[in-house]
Amino acid sequence: MNQILDFFSKEIMVLLVAAMPVMELRGAIPIGVSLGLSPIHAAILGLLGSMIPVPFLLLLLKPVFEKLRKNPHWRKSIDWITKRTLRKTKQVHKYKSLGLLLFVAVPLPSTGVWTGSIAASLLNIRFKHAFLAIFIGNCIAAFIIMMISHVAVNF
Repeated sequence: MNQILDFFSKEIMVLLVAAMPVMELRGAIPIGVSLGLSPIHAAILGLLGSMIPVPFLLLLLKPVFEKLRKNPHWRKSIDWITKRTLRKTKQVHKYKSLGLLLFVAVPLPSTGVWTGSIAASLLNIRFKHAFLAIFIGNCIAAFIIMMISHVAVNF
């Protein structure tokens, strides 16, 4: 672990973990705190890192999915991702931007910015509305995880 920390700073590690699917800021903030960062510092880095892939996902996901779906080797995987995402995001479909905000704000597995961005893209939510909803929802999730991390550190 020390070798990794020598190569990457703690801050870069938190940013990179936050940008990863599945982990996102829900994993990055506790990791940052465990590395000695304050919960606020870890939350800010986690928020910034988790927002890095959002514009790319919102802009490029649908065209990439359409292109990959034409290939029989990828069709099954793309259809599985699409069905799984749409099944998990019924409230997003019903309430659009507000549903997207609430979906991303809940700090549970598979409710973060990656799934929210996929849902926004598949549901054709306009970029500026989707990005703002994802950002605000992510801020709420960051606050919740930061508070949990703060309590855990001071317990």
